[in-house]
Amino acid sequence: MKLRVIQRNMFYAASRNTFEKARFLRNNMTEAEKIVWNELKNRQVFKARFRRQHPIDIFIVDFYCHEFKLAIEIDGEIHLKKEVIDYDDGRTHDLEKHGVRILRFTNDQVFNNIDKIIREILEAVSPQNPL
Repeated sequence: MKLRVIQRNMFYAASRNTFEKARFLRNNMTEAEKIVWNELKNRQVFKARFRRQHPIDIFIVDFYCHEFKLAIEIDGEIHLKKEVIDYDDGRTHDLEKHGVRILRFTNDQVFNNIDKIIREILEAVSPQNPL
């Protein structure tokens, strides 16, 4: 019973359909997402556990650490369009209602400055920052 409560809290009542979409996205990650995942997986650099393409409510975040309630989003060029910026702002607001912090990075940042991204994530998951 306790595991079900933890899972419900970690996924914020995501639907079966959202889980299916997340599974598809895990199997079809972008090159930038693969680079970041290589740094996050297996607690290699970070002591916190990250999940990829993680369902939260009606959304799927690229990476999520439940211990720190931290979502990491990797944004491609489409995220520069006005309507997508507006959607992302609303999505961020909705995720923050659940107490989830969002770190956003562009594909360009991933390809050209992964070390800076790692430092920012390390800072966000340092022991003094858990929620």
